[in-house]
Amino acid sequence: MDPVYEQKALIYKALAHPIRIQIVEMLADGEMSVSEIVKKVGAKESNTSRHLAVLKSSGVVASRKDGLNVYYKLLMPCLVNMLSCVNTAIVEKAEFHNEMARRVKT
Repeated sequence: MDPVYEQKALIYKALAHPIRIQIVEMLADGEMSVSEIVKKVGAKESNTSRHLAVLKSSGVVASRKDGLNVYYKLLMPCLVNMLSCVNTAIVEKAEFHNEMARRVKT
């Protein structure tokens, strides 16, 4: 297996969970502490920390410690464009299905 494709798959696998996608989108606005991320995600700290570890091990995010706080930042801002593309596709798909539903009703 080509190691380039293995690295790409590692990044895609890191994104393959709703909480991790949410974290990436949140970090697009800038660095955040773990406690801020936990609060916005609404999951337990241990669960959120596991998701952050997956993102970090794949190179999607990086962390730094400042006193008692750990802060995370996005290392791959280009992923925001990819996720925006996915958002557009979701909207287009929903609009298509809404149009089909309107046609069926009439």
